Amino acid sequence: MHANFTLRARCLYLAALPLTAFLFSPSSAQAPARDLRATIDPARLPLVGTIDPRFQSYNIEMVEVTGGAFWKPYGSHVAAKPDPANAQLGVDSSQFEYRPPIDLANARLRLLARALGPAYVRVSGTWANSVYFAASDSSPVKAPDGFKGVLTRQQWRGVIAFAKATNSKIVTSFAISPGTRDSRGSWTPDEARRWLAYTRAIGGTITAAEFMNEPSIAGISGAPKGYDAAAYGRDFQSFRAFAKREAPGMLILGPGSATETPEPWGMPPGIPGSIPSPRLLASGGADIDAFSYHHYGAASVRCAASHMPQTTLDDALSEQWLGRTSETQAYYAALRDRYAPGRPIWMTEGADAACGGNPWAGSFIDSFRYLDQLGRLAKAHVQVVMHNTLAAGSYSLLDPDDFSPKANYWAALLWHRLMGTTVLDAGIPLQPGLHVYAHCQPDHPGGVTLLVINTHAAREVSISFPGRRWRYTLSAPVTPSTGAKLNGQSLKLGANNRLPPISGIIERSHNSTFAPRTISFLAFPEAGAPACSPH
Repeated sequence: MHANFTLRARCLYLAALPLTAFLFSPSSAQAPARDLRATIDPARLPLVGTIDPRFQSYNIEMVEVTGGAFWKPYGSHVAAKPDPANAQLGVDSSQFEYRPPIDLANARLRLLARALGPAYVRVSGTWANSVYFAASDSSPVKAPDGFKGVLTRQQWRGVIAFAKATNSKIVTSFAISPGTRDSRGSWTPDEARRWLAYTRAIGGTITAAEFMNEPSIAGISGAPKGYDAAAYGRDFQSFRAFAKREAPGMLILGPGSATETPEPWGMPPGIPGSIPSPRLLASGGADIDAFSYHHYGAASVRCAASHMPQTTLDDALSEQWLGRTSETQAYYAALRDRYAPGRPIWMTEGADAACGGNPWAGSFIDSFRYLDQLGRLAKAHVQVVMHNTLAAGSYSLLDPDDFSPKANYWAALLWHRLMGTTVLDAGIPLQPGLHVYAHCQPDHPGGVTLLVINTHAAREVSISFPGRRWRYTLSAPVTPSTGAKLNGQSLKLGANNRLPPISGIIERSHNSTFAPRTISFLAFPEAGAPACSPH
């Protein structure tokens, strides 16, 4: 998401973690009330559809690869070293600090990313719109005119090596800044051609690409001044013709716009240089292989001063907050149906909040949004969901400093191991405080996995099932941290970055109860569900 905003107050962070602890402290809750009951027979759940085997994926920002100015951590007192080349219109550069290039060869990073594979790794973001790909191994110290950063050949080799080592496929976008244009201001493929040729030469592949990152806010994303829908349509058609000629196997995604919705929390239309997606698509941008979009339910507190839509920690488990995922998806699905009917939908970027994430984005409370979002979008036939980011910003799956797992990493790992690519209807409509999703269990023909999310502050939920099952319940740590517990035990890496055992507890009783503010996966490998059986 674009970084065009300023920080309101770091003091909000100081209160965030203790409040998170209070929200999940057993002593703070009232006595549980078992007044929510349901019955589910996993063997009888009907088929909804299927999702891409790399459905659960993630982003690595281009600025992580090249090094440059990125969001300063909350509470950081390190003197900022902003990179003026990355500054955008209206940015308070003091809210950024220089981030050196990420070490994509790091053993822990690769091990933890590989555990989520197969996946797509999207290397993009606003910075990709203005990056210059070095013409030789001797990279320029300064970006040429018309560009704001340099991607070296060594750095790109590192991306390709990372993808191969982690069973990932590369998704990206291309530079569209003034340096890529001819004397008439039209986009030219010279830069893209050199990048693609080098990628092929070293055995790499770009599996899918958007023309540019977030054209809906082109005016603050590196496009030339005065860029409009007509210019986008002209350039997109040039890009598509080039791509189909010189990279025929590469999927063309688009438009990749940023959280447009008529709801008051959507991206405000008054952002300079905004181009609504209907105009992008109508101008010639609808000739795509898959429809892509971005979703953030709000902007982080870093952006409050620029009047971007906000949320609060108190709303993190509310139905209106969780429901924003569906509202954005419905908006873009309608555009897809109008301009590119039949094309699959990908959400190529999203997290708890734009502008680097809120202070609580790394804590367990955001795992409710993350897993609920995966469940909602899979059921809505979205084929791919890319979390922003793997290891940068407050919203990352891994700590940016040492790559240790945050709560959402453990949530991602449980989803990856237990929720397969065949989506079922759990038979329980979404209701306040209780969300249930169902998928076929991977590698267990006939097996079913249920995801049960209980956001109630003090109510237990009781669900009846036939047959035995294996239960995996995620809950918050006792003390404020970015970790999580599985069946009451803290999840931590072992020696040599070894992942802990991810083991379920066998349940045989007719009923299962789900404690307040917990997330549970229930695996039924012996369900014998026809929808999950080989045909």
